[in-house]
Amino acid sequence: MSLGVTMVRRSLLLCGVLSPLLYAVADALAGLRWEGYSFRDQTISELAAIGAPSRLFFSMFLIPVHLLLVAFGVEVWRSAGGTRALRVVAGLLIGFGVLALTVGQLAPMRERGTEQGLIGAVHLVEAAVAVFMLMAMMGFAAAALGSRFRFYTIATIALMLAFGAWSASAAPPIEAGLPTPWIGVKERLFWYVYQLWFAVLALTLLRQRTGEREPR
Repeated sequence: MSLGVTMVRRSLLLCGVLSPLLYAVADALAGLRWEGYSFRDQTISELAAIGAPSRLFFSMFLIPVHLLLVAFGVEVWRSAGGTRALRVVAGLLIGFGVLALTVGQLAPMRERGTEQGLIGAVHLVEAAVAVFMLMAMMGFAAAALGSRFRFYTIATIALMLAFGAWSASAAPPIEAGLPTPWIGVKERLFWYVYQLWFAVLALTLLRQRTGEREPR
């Protein structure tokens, strides 16, 4: 394989690191642009809510975030070789990115204190499907990438379940327009635990590929 092709393929794997980093930047900048927004007491989803002052900025920022994730998934597929579990991971990564680019963009939540209605229900269904895809890709990746990555993935899943269940309890108060102290922290812990997993997966695959090309 030529040096140019190798560099391109490594760059595509690094998209799995860049996507979470760009997501964190989008979260921070969108929240700062909304005067009065509370990172502690408001959710990330509210940044893209219908009627939110940060909606356009945040939604546009998320397009490259998820395109990078799709590019990462494509390269995982290409580099999977005969490892069927990694091909499943790649397909789920691509599907996760496409879901976020389509349903995730077209079915956001409504503003706090507003009845969510059908579009809010679709938003919740999309979130549930996304979590199922995350759990599945983590399981297949853990099976394919050795014991250290497996233990890390199990810890990640445990944290996701804990913080996800903790933050999900705030849905009724948000719809009712009631205060939700610390929901922003709870949800971000859930969100960035799995975003970090994407980056660790990318670095693991990159290290694995580099090791395969070292002279014996």
